[in-house]
Amino acid sequence: MNQNIITRYQTLATQAGQQADEFRKLANFYSLSRLGVFGLMIFAVTLTISFDNFYIAGIGIVLLLLVFAWLVARQGVYERERDYYLNLQKVTLNELADDNLYNNGQQFNNDKHFYTSDLDIFGPASLFQLINRAATATGNNKLAGWLKAPASRKVILQRQQATTEVDTEWKLQLQALLLFANTEAPTRLPNLFRFLQMPLNLPGEKALEKYAKIAPYLLAAGIVAAVFMPVLKVIPVLMGLIHLGIVFSKAAYIRKTDVVADKIGKVLNSYADVFRKIETYDWKAEYTAALAQKLKDDKTSEKIKELAELINKLNYHLNMIVGVVLNAFFLWDIKQITAIENWKRSNSKNIEEAFDVIAEFEALISIAVPTLNYTDWTVPVIAETEGYTLTATNIAHPLIRNGNRVANDYELNDALHIDIITGSNMAGKSTFLRTIGINAVLALAGAKVCASAMQVSVVTIVSYMRIKDNLNESTSTFKAELDRLQMLLAAVENEERVFFLIDEMLRGTNSVDKYLGSKAVIEQLIAKKGVGMVATHDLQIARLEDKYPAYVRNYYFDIQIINGEMLFDYKLKYGECKTFNASLLLKQIGIEFTED
Repeated sequence: MNQNIITRYQTLATQAGQQADEFRKLANFYSLSRLGVFGLMIFAVTLTISFDNFYIAGIGIVLLLLVFAWLVARQGVYERERDYYLNLQKVTLNELADDNLYNNGQQFNNDKHFYTSDLDIFGPASLFQLINRAATATGNNKLAGWLKAPASRKVILQRQQATTEVDTEWKLQLQALLLFANTEAPTRLPNLFRFLQMPLNLPGEKALEKYAKIAPYLLAAGIVAAVFMPVLKVIPVLMGLIHLGIVFSKAAYIRKTDVVADKIGKVLNSYADVFRKIETYDWKAEYTAALAQKLKDDKTSEKIKELAELINKLNYHLNMIVGVVLNAFFLWDIKQITAIENWKRSNSKNIEEAFDVIAEFEALISIAVPTLNYTDWTVPVIAETEGYTLTATNIAHPLIRNGNRVANDYELNDALHIDIITGSNMAGKSTFLRTIGINAVLALAGAKVCASAMQVSVVTIVSYMRIKDNLNESTSTFKAELDRLQMLLAAVENEERVFFLIDEMLRGTNSVDKYLGSKAVIEQLIAKKGVGMVATHDLQIARLEDKYPAYVRNYYFDIQIINGEMLFDYKLKYGECKTFNASLLLKQIGIEFTED
């Protein structure tokens, strides 16, 4: 990340913090005002009891209640703005932090996947941790899916076009609106979807809905009559008690709605803002424009906003005194749950698909992170060649800090080859294999890659690198290697265009069997027209180039030994390695040996 980008993030974070302070002051003012009005309401009730005057109760309390509700609404607006700008500051500073505040994807790790474990796709210090900006569980799942399998060439090109259209400030604003979901239970949205698909079946719903509309007028008429004819004062009291009784009789149904509403109502406004953010952006790319149009056609942001308002109105009853007054005058809870049921019947059909659009955009802004943050990375060319293409200039590992990276060139251009890579311990063989693999995963997800140029065919990466035993499954290292080899050979035969990465085959057996087995596996891969790389310490494997000169190529990583010190340049060279360092490494820890 260059200094200009760092400075821009710092400026944006400062501006967001200043905005948050302004809205905090406004929210505090309205909070104090609300407390004052609530005190006046209590005072009005006291006067009513003291003077036995329904005029005070009927006019004063109702007016104060309306003022109180308005103050609550204004305070809520300013609190949401304050929280938004605090979140905006947080996600902006996150771009400059070493530790990403978003999920690192550990839950997606799978040792039996073709490559995710070997290539550090998920978990701490992983590719997912580097780029993930998805707060929702569905967004995390979507991004993980993009990194676990290559997309088609058409989809990759669409994503590439879309990522270049994502603006830094728009991306941060979307993240700020969604940050609440980063700590949200992953079951929250599924519970909402189930609630929206499940009818409440409220007995007498239609009649209750009609009566709730006229109830406040009837009670108001009773109050006016009591003012002019005190003998009738029992009528509005009786009507209020009847209204409370009706609401109480339906308490079980209200609770069914309330269980979900109390939890989701607080965030639906944010989701409505997210939908509006997507709908109103001027998208040009085919991929993003189609997603946004889908939301516009369904008026998704308006519908979610309407549901949020209904749920927030239902939540007014959480204040006991306010709830009693509202239900006595308006049958408030009945009015809100019937309105929510009407909303569900009219609008819940495409709601899951709408939230999946949010997940798509979260995955998109995640793969746009390299585009926005790393100007020295490049958009790879997705090749259409009959043979395999994977060429790169100055390709480096994206998880190694910029100052420590060593870049290499590599060329496999419309061909079928197996490249044997030899070299000393710690010379860079494994890192190079992972460099090729992790950049291919980025490229085939639609993201920029850590290189100055790259071309790659749509291939399926299969790796054989970190093989380990499994005590729970009573699996030895050698058995684990055999299982992985079996998976590799089956993939080459059955999957579309496999590109394999093998690091030191058959480590769990003796040197003779290791060589003979490795040679047999490579020859079988040649017979199956397999393509990929094999890193090994065994120089005898390099002799396969003599037997298959048109198919096998030798590369190596070298070291220089000067005055007993090992110097690594980590640069890939053509040919086979001649210098090894095991004896020097052993001597450094105090083990001397002589050759027989």
